[in-house]
Amino acid sequence: MSIVTRGFGGRRDDPGDDVPPGQFVTQDFPVLSTGPTPSVDEAHWQLAVHTETGAAHRWSWDELMSLPAEDVTTDIHCVTHWSKLGTTWRGVSLDTLFADVETSADFVMAHSYGGYTTNVPLQDLLDGQSWVAYEFEGEPLEPVHGGPARLLVPHLYFWKSAKWLRGLVMEDDDQPGFWESNGYHAYGDPWLEQRYS
Repeated sequence: MSIVTRGFGGRRDDPGDDVPPGQFVTQDFPVLSTGPTPSVDEAHWQLAVHTETGAAHRWSWDELMSLPAEDVTTDIHCVTHWSKLGTTWRGVSLDTLFADVETSADFVMAHSYGGYTTNVPLQDLLDGQSWVAYEFEGEPLEPVHGGPARLLVPHLYFWKSAKWLRGLVMEDDDQPGFWESNGYHAYGDPWLEQRYS
């Protein structure tokens, strides 16, 4: 069951040419989740990258905070037709996290605290395209928006930017995650309106 909270209606501004087809611009930040918001204490938070060989790379919250961070300004696009322009985030690039990860796999399954999963091609996580984000608009990321840390893959529909991120598992095949198993598109390019399979 989805939880829909404040801001979902948004303000339907004329999107112009800055947003993908079928989207409207909102000034709010709608909250859409598949279940209750997990309570994740930073003292117990951990991120792990698991390769197809069984190797695991792990970071505690303090270890994540010690890595080089980047400030990112980007538009985000939800499959439910809203777009929010010029959002600002701070986080660690996946390029940094994958610097010592040896893998020949082409796909990643993102796992969240709370059980959510979503699949993303590895090539869409690297080369400055994605981050583990822990700040939004200069403030710590609120739990309802995926705090303490979420995946940020802004060039895909926002369901690919998994909230409450806890792990990335390398996979040889493109297996569907939660929404993909329920009829959403396997890739999710907003400019091609890849909403559903």
